Amino acid sequence: MRFTGKTVVITGAASGIGAETARLFASDGATVFASDIDDAGGKTLERETEGDIRYRHCDVSSTDDIRALMDGAAEETGGIDVVFNNAGAGGARPGIDEIEPDEWDRTMDLLLRSVAMGIRYAVPHMKHRKGANIVNVSSVAAVGPGYSPTAYAVAKAGVLHLTKCAATDLAQHGIRVNAVQPGFINTNIFTASLDIPEDMARMAKAAIAQMSSNAQPVARGGQSRDIAEAVAFLASDAASFMTGTSMLVDGGLTVGPRHSWDPETPGIFDTLDAMQQQAQGKA
Repeated sequence: MRFTGKTVVITGAASGIGAETARLFASDGATVFASDIDDAGGKTLERETEGDIRYRHCDVSSTDDIRALMDGAAEETGGIDVVFNNAGAGGARPGIDEIEPDEWDRTMDLLLRSVAMGIRYAVPHMKHRKGANIVNVSSVAAVGPGYSPTAYAVAKAGVLHLTKCAATDLAQHGIRVNAVQPGFINTNIFTASLDIPEDMARMAKAAIAQMSSNAQPVARGGQSRDIAEAVAFLASDAASFMTGTSMLVDGGLTVGPRHSWDPETPGIFDTLDAMQQQAQGKA
C-alpha cells in the first residue's frame, strides 16, 4: 500500500488514463479526488471503484474551478501529497497555416495553462509534505512533428519545459515534479472531439488501436494501465531521486524509423545493398 494516508488529486479522471490511475492509487491506499467535466462518468467511478475516490466537478479551463478543487481537497484531508495533471483532449486540428487564434488559445488553455495553474494552486497545500510530488501529462508529440496536430504538439512540448522549470522552482519546498509521455494509448482522446455517431466513434477507436499495435516495436496497443503504472512509480518513494524529468511510455514508438526495428521494412542501407547486388549481377 504505497500511498496509504496520501491525498491524491487527478484531473480528467472520469475515463481513460485518469480513471485507471485513480483506481490504481485508490487500491494502493490513497484518498483520491477525481475531477472531470463528465459528471456521470466521475460519479460512476466514485461509486463502482473500491477504495476512497471522491469525485469533484472541475473544468481545467477555469482557474476558479482548479483553485476550488485544490482548496477543497486540502480542506477535507489536511493537505495534498500528489497531483496528476492529466486532463486534456486532442485540441484544434488545423495546421499552423490555417488555425484560428481562438482555436490556438483554447488548445493552449486546455493542455498547457491548465497544468501551470494546477501546479500553482496545489503547491500551497503541498509545501514540505514528505514525498510531495506532481506528475504532468506530456506526449510523444513533444518529441517532434508527425504524432499529433501542431497545436497539441506545441502545448505538450510546453508541458515538458514547464515540468523542468517547476522542478527547480519547487525544490525549495521539497516538491518533486516529473512528466509522463504516452504514446498511442487506446483511449477516446482522438475521437471525443469528432462530431460522429457513437458506433462510428467505436470503429475509429478500434482502427486506431489496430494501427498503433503495428506502429512500434512492442506489438500491442498501449493501455491506460500502462500509463497509470508509470504515474504511480513517479509519484512513489521509489522515484524519490527523480525530478524535472520525463518518462516515455510509448512501446518504443520514438526509438527510430520503422526500418530500425522492423526487418520487413527496408532502410536506406538495405536499398543501397540491393542496388549494389543488382549492379553486380548485371556486370
